[in-house]
Amino acid sequence: MKKLKIIFSFLIVVSCSETNLDKFTFSTWVGAGSKFDKNTWTKKINYYDSLGISEILVGGSPDILKKIIPLANKKNIKVHGWMWTLNRPGDTIANKNPDWYAVNRKGQNSLEFRAYVDYYQWLSPFHPDAREHIINNAKKLIEVEGLESVHLDYVRFPDVILGADLQPKYNIIQDRELPEYDYGYHPIARKEFKKIFDKDPIDFDYPELSTEWRQFRLNSISTLVNEIISIAHSNNKKVTAAVFPFPEMSRQMVRQAWNDWNLDKVYPMLYQNFYRENINWIGFATKQGVSDVDFPLISGLYSPALKNPKDLERAILISKENGAQGISIFTADGLNKEQQKVFIELSNKLNQ
Repeated sequence: MKKLKIIFSFLIVVSCSETNLDKFTFSTWVGAGSKFDKNTWTKKINYYDSLGISEILVGGSPDILKKIIPLANKKNIKVHGWMWTLNRPGDTIANKNPDWYAVNRKGQNSLEFRAYVDYYQWLSPFHPDAREHIINNAKKLIEVEGLESVHLDYVRFPDVILGADLQPKYNIIQDRELPEYDYGYHPIARKEFKKIFDKDPIDFDYPELSTEWRQFRLNSISTLVNEIISIAHSNNKKVTAAVFPFPEMSRQMVRQAWNDWNLDKVYPMLYQNFYRENINWIGFATKQGVSDVDFPLISGLYSPALKNPKDLERAILISKENGAQGISIFTADGLNKEQQKVFIELSNKLNQ
């Protein structure tokens, strides 16, 4: 009789676990700005709830997050702390230390030469003080009570290769890795690499062909992320991340090997229009990401590229078909009425 009770109890636990896993999450990224207004956030939370959104990835200070969380809790909406990790535009502490910044193959510092856009101001994962600064930023979020996760973004190097649709906007043809966009050549990195391999990567004629040099840079990001995760987990806090579409693509384009990270959940940004791809590509990228990791994956979708409600519906469904446990939209605040209707219908349908 005792054995039967144990088996029955086990089946209940498994059943509950499967129910939780079957829930398809709808989430959104949202910036909180520099000031908190309770009325504004009450309306925003109500709006997200009406769309079936159960998670919000909020870019804001710890103080603002602390004020948003109680409002979100009333609607059973989880709040993640969205953190710009290595790209730190206007960081008043970092910009007093130019040697903290990433360096490209031409020897240019990311604080002085800002690739593509002015807000690209990237710290180097090789500089110990820069790493400590980044970890301290994460710790401030880790301390926020009730926060679902520290959500890492811009946790990579600057884009060595832009998406095909973005290159013309900057009047760039990137048919190879150009020196001014190829980062990771901080003096500390070069010194440490030479210590191991007796070669200075700045001297390579074709650095893109050195798998050791690429892996060396990948490791600098991965060790930073996993250190943050270790600290967070020891404080009972989860870590999630917004990343490039799938690991192999991420390695090539931005030196980001997110399948080597010990994340609790990952949110690849599957913005198909950036790469001149179709909706089916979202399914392909989702499936590839799911097969490369053993933690949950939420497909990131770009609302301006899915204005046609049929495209949005297909993007959500194809994500689910290929193993995603939810989608995150950038952003719900910009959805038109027809897109909102898709959210309401599918969030109800997929979570009956």
